[in-house]
Amino acid sequence: MKKKSFILFLQILFISPLFAQQYTINENIFALGIVDKIQSAILGETRTLNIYLPEGYSPDSATAYPVIYLLDGSANEDFIHIVGLVQFLVMIEKMPPSIVVGIANIDRRRDFTFLTAIEQDKKDYPTTGGSAKFITFVEKELQPYIEKKYRTGSKTIIGQSLGGLLATEILLKKPGLFNNYIIVSPSLWWNNESLLNEAPGLLKKQVLKNTQVYISVGSEGKQMEDDAKKLSEILQTPGNVKVNLVPLPEENHLTILHNSVYKGLEILNAKKAINTP
Repeated sequence: MKKKSFILFLQILFISPLFAQQYTINENIFALGIVDKIQSAILGETRTLNIYLPEGYSPDSATAYPVIYLLDGSANEDFIHIVGLVQFLVMIEKMPPSIVVGIANIDRRRDFTFLTAIEQDKKDYPTTGGSAKFITFVEKELQPYIEKKYRTGSKTIIGQSLGGLLATEILLKKPGLFNNYIIVSPSLWWNNESLLNEAPGLLKKQVLKNTQVYISVGSEGKQMEDDAKKLSEILQTPGNVKVNLVPLPEENHLTILHNSVYKGLEILNAKKAINTP
């Protein structure tokens, strides 16, 4: 399904003059972004970054560009699709020109989950439990690297499914890492909903300022739908977080991402001035 979407997207880009004028195209190369590498001492491995810079981006500009950090950001995952949404929303002036940083996966079950007490999950997914390291990588290595290399402003994270679980964990434990959270179909069922159950206590330890959260869920089973609703209710309790819960009952776990992120980016940018450099 994703392969078909990829082919369709490339066809649209090749035939559309609105997009074609933004890129240098020759017989051999179609450039959508930059492939970069970062050596992580924390993770003990090299990580691939897929980076999209908006039209007109200049390192010499005084403009600070919002940065969207995309989990599941490999080229064969969600990077191309999300960049397309960002390009379109910028074109119709629904959001400001933004940088997209796609974090390519090596082992998403390892990076996006914390330790579980469920024995069957340990057997089925033996590498799980590395989210604390991955969050430290984002905080200590990835964000400083991007902020040193590019002119950056506000920070948004997008995560779906296990990526939504990780985005929720960051929100509850390290909320200052991002200004905006787009959490799609979060797998809050992980470890018998332990993160959800700990959420009220975790929030009491944090100071959340100027934080916006967008949560969406489709027709994905009672537990996932109830968990998303419960998360939104918990987050609204302190009164200092702007929370948007958007049910999308016409979508399922496979179809929800595009429509959800489109709506999320619209909502989170609704009251922001759109200034094109």
